[in-house]
Amino acid sequence: MSGLICETSPVGALGVDAADGAITALYWGRAGTLRKGPLFDQARAEMAAYFAGKLTEFTVPLAPRGTQFQHAFYAALCAIPYGETRTYGDLAKSLSVSAQAIGQACGANPIAILIPCHRVLGAQGLGGYSGEGGVDAKVALLRLERAAGLLI
Repeated sequence: MSGLICETSPVGALGVDAADGAITALYWGRAGTLRKGPLFDQARAEMAAYFAGKLTEFTVPLAPRGTQFQHAFYAALCAIPYGETRTYGDLAKSLSVSAQAIGQACGANPIAILIPCHRVLGAQGLGGYSGEGGVDAKVALLRLERAAGLLI
């Protein structure tokens, strides 16, 4: 076993960290500290199903660290349905912060994909993406979810 929850995916190999029975971080291109056990098996199975187009909502427990705002932001991201997108401005308005704050929070998301920051777009384009591969990875995830037709 490699310690990766995904050895191959449209965005490359992925690993995770966990604490107290929940995923705390996702890593691109390397394994994390979680390398076996029921949580690892669940994360691996859910990611495989997601990348196969058979899973639209993750149930693996998540515990990102962050401020009260960041936790509200993560909840807002998780509320964006599979295959849909929102703009930085949409989220900014709903959370009463600036679009720049939303962009910074997206860039600091410790559990990308599982907390779907790839579903957040700029008003006039894709915006950025902090995952390995940058915007190409974002496009791959949006295509997987069949949300790519919105801008691509």
